[in-house]
Formats: sequence, C-alpha cells, structure tokens
Amino acid sequence: MSLIVQKYGGTSVGDADKIKNVARRVAAVKNSGKNIVVVVSAMGDTTDDLIELSRKINPNPEPRELDVLLSTGELISSTLLTMALHAMGMKAISLSGAQAGIETDGLYSHARIVHIEPKRIVKELEQGNIVIVAGFQGMSSDRDVTTLGRGGSDTTAVALAASLKADIAEIYTDVDGVFTADPRMVPDARRLEEIRYDEMLEMATLGAKVMHPRAVEVGELYNMPILVACSFNNNPGTIIHGGVSMEIRNKVRGIAHDLNVAKISIIGVPDRPGIAANIFDPLAKANISVDTIVQNASVNNIADLSFTVARSDVDKALSIINPVVKSIKARDCVSDATLAKVSIIGTGMQNAPGYAATMFRTLYEKGINIHLITTSEIRITCIISEDNVKTALQALHKVFELDKA
Repeated sequence: MSLIVQKYGGTSVGDADKIKNVARRVAAVKNSGKNIVVVVSAMGDTTDDLIELSRKINPNPEPRELDVLLSTGELISSTLLTMALHAMGMKAISLSGAQAGIETDGLYSHARIVHIEPKRIVKELEQGNIVIVAGFQGMSSDRDVTTLGRGGSDTTAVALAASLKADIAEIYTDVDGVFTADPRMVPDARRLEEIRYDEMLEMATLGAKVMHPRAVEVGELYNMPILVACSFNNNPGTIIHGGVSMEIRNKVRGIAHDLNVAKISIIGVPDRPGIAANIFDPLAKANISVDTIVQNASVNNIADLSFTVARSDVDKALSIINPVVKSIKARDCVSDATLAKVSIIGTGMQNAPGYAATMFRTLYEKGINIHLITTSEIRITCIISEDNVKTALQALHKVFELDKA
C-alpha cells in the first residue's frame, strides 16, 4: 500500500479548529486507500512560551531538563490530533519520538538523528492505524530525551519518510510553497512549481524559513521528494527534487535574505601561520557557527580579518575572541549587529557569466553599500545594512525577472 508522510507546522495546529482541519485532511488521505504517518510541531508559540517560562524559573536551565520540557509541546499536538481523529471514527495512535524509534546523538537542543528503527510505526500501520509522531525530538543512546533544534520537525518528517521508504514527504505550513523571494518583502514574488535540492538547501541555509536545511539535506541524501504546501487550502505547492527541471529555467531561481547577521572584525592581525586557527578553534569548541570570512591582503605582515556569526551568538563570540585578540597582539576588535544577507540562488548561474556584475550594479544603483561578499557555485551573497534589505530584494527580483514564469 502507498505510504505518505505528512508534517504540519505550529501554525497549522495552532488551536482546536486548526487541529480539526488537519484531522480532516489526514482522514481524507487514509480514506483514499493510502497509509499515512503524520509528524506535528508544537501548537503556535508553545515552544517560545516554554522557553520563557523556564527562564522565569531558572535563567540558565540545564540543557537536559530544557529538552525534556520543550519536547512536551509536540506531545500535546500529537495527542490532540489523535483525539480529533478518534472523534471522526478513525483509527489512530500517537507516538513520542522515542516510541517512533528516533535515535539521536546527545547534543541537547541541537541533536542530530543517527538512526531510526521504525518497527513500532510499521506495526501500527499494519494494524490499520494512522500514526501521529511528535516531531522535533528523539532519544539519545543514554535514553535521554533530546530535541533537534528549530525546524526539527521538518527533519523528523523527511527522515521518517526515508526510513519507511514512503512515496513522498509532504510539509504543510501557512504558505503556498517555495517562492522566488519572501512575499512579505516582495509583492511580485512567484510560487515555484519545483526546485532542486541544492537550490532549496542554499535558500533554506540563507534565510528562507519555509524549510529547514537539515531536512533538505536528508531529502537529497535519500532522494526523497518533498512537497511544500499550505494546510489551509488545496493549492499545488512546490516539489523539491533532484531531477531535471520541469520549468523553462531562469538562471536565478530565487532570492533569500537573513536578518540574523552580525559582523566581527579583528583589526591589525599579525600575518603569520596559526593565527586563523587561534581565532576560529575556540569558536568551534563553543559551538558557534562562523559564516562569511574575509581577510584583506597583508601589508607589512599586518592584515584585517572579518567574519559573520548569528546575532544571537555575537556576545558569546566576542567574549571568546577578545582574549584571543590580546594574545595574538592584534590592534582592535569591533562588531556590527545591524547587517543582513541578501543572496541570489540558481544552478544555472555556475556556467553563465554576468550574474555577479548585475547584482553588484543593481545594489550600487540603489545606493546600497556591500560590506562583504561570498559565493558558491550556485549562489552569490552580499552582506548589507539591514535597513536596505527590502529595497535590495525588490530591485534584484525585478532585474532578474523572477516575477515571470
């Protein structure tokens, strides 16, 4: 029998009426003759509310206990959805991440799935049940509850689909799919019918919130097609896949932006072997992700080094870096937490000239200064002031004609 794995985000299960709506959608799939496994996120702002509550109790809660607390949000959603299905006369059962066989490493709040043993899910499906799994969570080898970090329910759903050899993983949210840019910033943004894994991974990594990057990575690894669609209508959504495009291709497929950017610059860095390691090793050990890194040409064996981190990490990063700056006898360390990333993305760019020049010229014509530039084979990213993001997005969307199918 055909098997579908669906995931419903927090806005889709935000209250009783929305949970009943999801139950009707799930029941329709089951009644069509398909097996179905459903992954759910916590209701609405539950996770944020639990974090706020925990900090009122203890400003620095132990990571293990915080993960146990946060995992309850998805358990509430899964049991309520199961109850809604029971009220409709459907056979259904809710499972925690651990009961579903999701095994993770022991990194609290940012755990990664290392294995899924889906025997319990398979047994329940064979008994005719709709299986509702609490997303965002698993269990470590020490039998401790762990959570997968923000957007972790996407990863849960795609990983389960891969382990169960499902036909497709369907991710339902409050938007109609993947757009050429954020529709809230660019009114002319257009829904894409399809997008490749590598393009979607770049967009998700660079700020597009519709899919979590780790979920896209899992989809690409196991060649699992992923549908992103809206839970409040029956619009077709966007298919994420690895095949040849089904659309006439514009070389630029989308524009992503990320406001969670801070730049740290170390001024007057001695240019000698080992300095970069001295700077970045402590950040890595503190689990701080460093993105764009730029070092200017050395003059008299002195250079300036700039890199970006998430704004939420900048204070922690500075507390680590400042002692290093003194130890290597650099002149100063400064930061700027008012920046943002704007990126153009598309596999077609790698073998076609002129895209970088067009991007830079467009920003120049709008009076937008570029602080840093970083590239890959399929994207170009500029670090600019956050105040200029909307203007940049709209101008780039227009110049690359992304409003046209």
